[in-house]
Amino acid sequence: MASDPILQIALPGPLRALYDYLPPTDPAHNPSIGCRYQIPFGPSSRTGVLIAMKAQSDVPPERLKRALQQIDPQPLLAAPDLRLLHWAAGYYQHPLGDVIFHALPVTLRKQHSGSRIRHNGVRLTALGKTVNPESLRRAPKQLALLQALAQASDGLDRPTLLNRHRISQAVIRTLLEKGWIEACPIPEAVHPVTTNPHSIDLNQEQGEAVAQVERNLGSFKPFLLQGVTGSGKTEVYLRLVERVVARGQQALLLVPEIGLTPQLLQRFQTSMGAGVAVLHSALADGERERVWHGVRRAHRPILIGTRSAVFTPMPKLGLIIVDEEHDLSYKQQEGFRYSARDLALVRGQQCGCPVVLGSATPSLESLRNAAEGRYSRLNLTQRVGNARMPPLKLLDIRSVHLDGGLSPALIKQLRQTLDAGEQALLFLNRRGYAPMLTCHACGWLTDCPRCDARMTHHRQLRILWCHHCGHQRPEPVHCPSCGSPDLRPLGQGTERVEETLQRLFPDTPLARIDRDSTSRKGSLEQLLSRVKAGDFPLLLGTQMLAKGHHFPAVTLVAILDIDQGLFGADFRASERMAQLVVQVAGRAGRAERPGKVLIQTRHPDHPLMQLLTSKGYEAFAAEALDERRAATFPPYSHQVLLRAESTKAADPENFLNRAIEVGRALHGSEPLEFWGPVPAPMARKAGKTRAHLLIQSAQRQPLHQWLGKWVSEITQLSAARRVRWSIDVDPQEML
Repeated sequence: MASDPILQIALPGPLRALYDYLPPTDPAHNPSIGCRYQIPFGPSSRTGVLIAMKAQSDVPPERLKRALQQIDPQPLLAAPDLRLLHWAAGYYQHPLGDVIFHALPVTLRKQHSGSRIRHNGVRLTALGKTVNPESLRRAPKQLALLQALAQASDGLDRPTLLNRHRISQAVIRTLLEKGWIEACPIPEAVHPVTTNPHSIDLNQEQGEAVAQVERNLGSFKPFLLQGVTGSGKTEVYLRLVERVVARGQQALLLVPEIGLTPQLLQRFQTSMGAGVAVLHSALADGERERVWHGVRRAHRPILIGTRSAVFTPMPKLGLIIVDEEHDLSYKQQEGFRYSARDLALVRGQQCGCPVVLGSATPSLESLRNAAEGRYSRLNLTQRVGNARMPPLKLLDIRSVHLDGGLSPALIKQLRQTLDAGEQALLFLNRRGYAPMLTCHACGWLTDCPRCDARMTHHRQLRILWCHHCGHQRPEPVHCPSCGSPDLRPLGQGTERVEETLQRLFPDTPLARIDRDSTSRKGSLEQLLSRVKAGDFPLLLGTQMLAKGHHFPAVTLVAILDIDQGLFGADFRASERMAQLVVQVAGRAGRAERPGKVLIQTRHPDHPLMQLLTSKGYEAFAAEALDERRAATFPPYSHQVLLRAESTKAADPENFLNRAIEVGRALHGSEPLEFWGPVPAPMARKAGKTRAHLLIQSAQRQPLHQWLGKWVSEITQLSAARRVRWSIDVDPQEML
């Protein structure tokens, strides 16, 4: 025992320590960092990952337990993968084991789930090799199967037998039962990229962008590719990926949401065939593991994935692209609260490859980095095919009677567009029928019993639904307070606007695209294909329509309600509003016909709205950056948010006050500001009282030097055991 190395194992969950174990008793045990182990833990066993080995343990020898088994014969995670995960755990102050298991497919997080050998093929047995072909004259399919397998000593996978040899599963089952064949694993083949000839020539700006990045392949360099909507960023991505694959390397393309970028996906798969792997949460668990292993073994050179794909092992990584880099979807809002965009930059630096951040509306953080020379700027200012950017026009709806959320001026423009045989798109980022119901007799409102929020009325489902905690209850017939039947909707959601449009334009087919109307698998793709085919002159939807879609027949875009972004409690509200306006506006005028964008607002004189509509996003962003600098808000400072919640109202604030005491005692001369504790913007959610403490510093390094010590101290507080708390480094939302 004295000569046994000590295994340091990381476990998932809120466990910040590594755990020491002796090696398993297996004489053939060959420990490798990055492998999973089954270990005894308390009264049961758990799955952990080997992080390090050492000669001695601080645990007394008599208390050391042995690991039960090494699950993986070879490491799942190589040294570069673990280096990124170590960095992420330290920067975001999250337990290392939880970070590591977040990076694994679900099937590999489970106990006893080894890198499972998938018996996806069959091969001849010794008995099968002795079968006389003459005995199978009346069973030609069985004979064909034996003959096919006789030519493949390692076996054949079932799809090959079915598609190439026309052998059914029934025939395979029959020979398995006879013992003539046996199931066997067939390794996934390397998927080469099959490039198709390009039908699109790059313009000068696109060609220069490709050339600049290509000159830096093989070394780390961050680029900000700012291209107006419709400027052909996807074509730039495609050419860059081709160059990387031609060098024998892999490329990672991150997208905000797979379902909202179907045309980008289709473009890559059409151009590059089976070499493109896709990873996202809608895949079945087994399929995600298969794709993950294929990329990890470099069998597939291209990976397109959502946020968590940034952790996927890619041993030959030569390029990282982050599409729509400004998108909030890249920031994980629960549990391990990381930013995939920021980690993409760290990964590019660690492995020495370029990172391209693409957007028509870059984040203020990225714009500042470009202005100060930390990112190289690439600009695409022209739309493909000489299409022009549509002008933005404000519709003042103060003192105007709205018909279901639509002003008379907008209705007139809709009629003109439809009469001309063109498509119109209406945007409202609020699903359901109405944000709330009210009783006209007593003023009762649809308050959520578990949150400080109203319950949205979904008339088609006949329910009230809290979009914050998920609580639902049946649509009331009478007021629960006074019994009056006079219940009226307040405000508009997409269902209510749809009802208005159907009344105003009864003969015009309408497609509503939101989370409710596209909940069935494949329904979004089906709707979008019909939209492109011209089946729906009227389009209505939420932000699902704002990203990545090319609607060449859309000449009118109407934004029905954007004012809340001008006065949000979060200092980022106006930035998000401007990005959304520009992204939605970009759906108009993408072909030879010019487009127009109408924005309904009750604040047409607001300076930021005036700046955005008259001078564009660049001027808006410059003004917003000046405001942030004056207020010392990010990106001119760095923030950490400590959240706490509990079913007991006083506990979160008590914990945060104790955290402040500890923090002030630790920071000494460090220039830190403590803001709070204050109730969260939604102080009660899902039945729990919530409070926040914000810490801000002008310098990142002193903040993080202090942060590690502070988190270690507050973890030990007795008040911490009475609340659920979390650390959010570089928070993007204050909810």
